Amino acid sequence: MPQPTPFAPTDLLAVLIDADNVSPSRIGAVLAEIAQFGTASVKRVYGDWTSNQLAKWKTAAAEHVIQPIQQFANTTGKNATDSALIIDAMDLLYTERFRGFCIVSSDSDFTRLASRIREDGVTVYGFGERKTPQSFRNACDQFTYLEVLDAPAEPDTVVEGAAPAARQERIPAAKLKQDAGLVKLLRESVESAANDEGWAGLGAVGQLARKKQPDFDSRNWGYAKLSDLVKTIGLFTVEVQPVGIRLRNKRTRGAAGS
Repeated sequence: MPQPTPFAPTDLLAVLIDADNVSPSRIGAVLAEIAQFGTASVKRVYGDWTSNQLAKWKTAAAEHVIQPIQQFANTTGKNATDSALIIDAMDLLYTERFRGFCIVSSDSDFTRLASRIREDGVTVYGFGERKTPQSFRNACDQFTYLEVLDAPAEPDTVVEGAAPAARQERIPAAKLKQDAGLVKLLRESVESAANDEGWAGLGAVGQLARKKQPDFDSRNWGYAKLSDLVKTIGLFTVEVQPVGIRLRNKRTRGAAGS
């Protein structure tokens, strides 16, 4: 996966969680991922805490020191939780204290919120299931699928009799090359980051790929590191340098040699 930019202790993050839309079993892994980007100085989880459906969330919230925010379901079929989360997000944004917001939900209702936060130059990290609509994924600076995190493999929306969500196994080279979207994204990112000789730093390639496609993450194909993914797909000449890994498209003239 693309490596996160090193952060300073003053890089404060606001973590806002939609309890109606995320399983409490995943929150530990989500917070561990968030710790790579900054300090989660505000952690809030929203839901109707009088509901039996959030019983497990009460334990998880206490364990991870997350503040539960009560929102009664005043009308059947209307998600009051979303409105409460959005209002709080805007209040926090106006304080100008936070470098980033982490929105944990698979709900497309937060698409406009993510866009609005980014308009102020604040980074938005999204976390949700693979079912998350593209509109919300693309509204974030970076979107991570819950299925790739080190957490129990189970669906966020619990349905009686539903099979657990399967973990992503490593996809072999032959199938990776058949993924036209992945091939195009990697080739274009390498070309954009390349110097006059066609070489591009792996870190720059990962950052460009993430900017073009916010949900890009090598773990989506079963690879813990971006370097493992680009080596396996076999489309690039990869060299390990003292300052890091560089690569270039094999189709580039002269790419066969160093």
